[in-house]
This record gives sequence, structure tokens and C-alpha cells, in this order.
Amino acid sequence: MSPRLPLVTTAERRHRLGRRHRLAPSARAATVVEAADSVVALHATDAATVFLSARARLTAGGPAAVEQALYEDVSLVRLLSMRNTLFAFSAELAPYVDSSTARAIAVKERRSLLKHLDEDGQGLDARWLAEAETAALDALDALGPTTGSQLSAAVPALRQKITVGRGKKYETQTGVATRVIRLLAADGRIRRDRPRGSWTSSQYRWVHTEPWPPVPAAEARAEIAGRWLHAYGPATEADLKWWTGWTLTDVRKALAAVGPDQVLLEDGSTALVSPGDTGPEPAPEPWAALLPALDPTGMGWADRGFHLDPAHKAALFDYAGNIGPTVWWNGEIVGGWAQRSDGEVVWRLLGSPGRGAGQAIAAEAARLASWVGDARITPRFRTPLERELVA
Repeated sequence: MSPRLPLVTTAERRHRLGRRHRLAPSARAATVVEAADSVVALHATDAATVFLSARARLTAGGPAAVEQALYEDVSLVRLLSMRNTLFAFSAELAPYVDSSTARAIAVKERRSLLKHLDEDGQGLDARWLAEAETAALDALDALGPTTGSQLSAAVPALRQKITVGRGKKYETQTGVATRVIRLLAADGRIRRDRPRGSWTSSQYRWVHTEPWPPVPAAEARAEIAGRWLHAYGPATEADLKWWTGWTLTDVRKALAAVGPDQVLLEDGSTALVSPGDTGPEPAPEPWAALLPALDPTGMGWADRGFHLDPAHKAALFDYAGNIGPTVWWNGEIVGGWAQRSDGEVVWRLLGSPGRGAGQAIAAEAARLASWVGDARITPRFRTPLERELVA
């Protein structure tokens, strides 16, 4: 007779979010890097998300603290990685992300660009591309932090235009600058520096940097899987596959290297946790959080049923499955929020979260508004509830 699996209740899973994701006040992080590591990475497609996700998890410090980590200490770095999406990782974890995920993306990006160059028919090839990349790096060395448009102005090759899809209905002429810059970034030879404008801007300057030290890919995937399982477990291999974008084979090999334990969930299904991580998590104090669009806590699993009522999904997600700004109460999504043009942070509950929620959420909304100050937040991927709140 096989031993009975430890039971992890839905309440227990929500307790873990409060503590491990640094969202309960007593569990908040002292540094931006600690905040990022608590959820493995901060989503970075939308520039503001990195800042607002860190804010929700920090004991103190304003936007300048996040800028310090990103641009002065470079202890937090943006990498094109999981699901071919931009994330911000600690510099300690970055080599593992690079080897486990970003290398494959870079190879695919280079293959795609070379294919477009060949089909364009102007004789542009791998040698031309290598020379263009070298010229771009030389320009960055001479100019210092430089925007994409400034780099194009300085490097004639980056002003080259090619025709994509020649002879097809979607034929279009496009410049190569964005593709070459994206490739250099994917290769780890340049990184995003301070943007033009405020911390909400995605118009980054670029600087020349050294590629990350190589790590064996299997070792790197095991490191990522282990950290993810600690932050997001109980979870399934399907959740990890969705979160990483790895093949199922790579997911299974990474999990085998981690050696997770199995637990039983309330619905009768089984899930995985870190080795030995089957005991109960102490319940934190009641907590409220206002998390930004694409925050990792809302995007950590393929199946979010334990913290989201399916009836609320249509209001809080866009058509592509991107989560919008959300209101949390004790580990459950209970509503959404938005910032109006005058700076006011407004929110709406979806259902009745219970006693004490309203006052705590209002206090957290005030904390958010004070932190944001004069900045204005409009998510890149807008959701139905967010649009309603600002109308």
C-alpha cells in the first residue's frame, strides 16, 4: 500500500503567496533583488511592471531604489527569456537564465534575420551582419548609453532597409536596426540602460556589455526549475512548461534533477513541491496587495484556479491572456484597479472578500498612489475592467 500524500489545502497555497512572494507586510523584502528573487523574476515587457511589482514587495524605497538596482548596481537585469518574453532577473540568476533559455532564443533570432536578409536579395549575409554588429558595438563604446535611433544615426549599416515577404500579400519594407539591436541584446552583448523620460518609459538607451558566463544548459534549467518550484509550488509540470516555454522533455529532465515531492490538493489532484517542502506554511497576518498588469504572482501558473474565480477572468485578462492590474486579499484576486489621468488610484471589488478587506485595500491603494507620485500608469495590455475604471 502506497503512503498517503501530504495534503496542501487552498488556504495553505494562499498562505505561501503571502510569505514567499513577499506580499504580506511582515514578509516584505529589504532590497529590490530580494523582491525579484522571491518570484524568480519580475515581468518586464511593460516598463512600469518591474517598478510596481518591486514596490508591492518592498518594505521601503521609491522608484529610485529600483533604478539603482537596474542601472547603477546592475544587480537586476532585463533578459529576453521565458516564453520569448522580457523579464528582470537578479544578476546572480542571469547566467542560468541565459543558458537555460536565452541562448536558444538568440539562435532562433539570428537564423530568422539571416533568412530575411537572404530572401531580400541585396546580397546581405552573415558577414554583413557581423560587420554591422561590430560597428554598433564600436559606436556604443564611443558614445556611451545610446538610444536605438541615436545608434542608427551613428551606424550607416543600421539604416539599411530590406523587404520582408517579397511577392506575398504581407510584403513590407522594414529597417534592420531594431532586429540587429534585438539580436545583440539576445546574445548578451548589449543591455538596456536608463530610458529616455521617466521610469515608465520603454524607450531604453543601450550599453555595450560582456556576455554572461556559460553554464551547462541542463544545470541551468534545474536551477531555474528549483527556484520556481520553491516560489510557486504546489504546481505541476504543465505549469512549469507554460511558465518557461521549454519543451516537455526539458521540463521533465529539470524536475527530475530537482527531485520534487508530491502533495495532494483539495480537488483530489496531485502537484509538486520542493524536496521536503510538504509541511504547513504559517498563516501571515491579513494582507492586501495592488499588483500591476503582468505581475508574476498572477502569471505564475497555467492553472490559476486556487487564487482566481473563473467568473472574474474575463474582466481581468485581455484577449491574449495577459493579466491586468489586480487587487488581492489574503492570496486571492478579488478585484482590479487603475490609475486615472489625475493620478487617483481607483479599484473595484468583484464579489465580497469579507470583513476587513475594504479598509486594508484602501490603505494599500493610498500607499501605491503615494509611491507613484506624479507618474501615470497605463498598462501596455489593457483589460476590460481597467478600461472601465478610467473611463
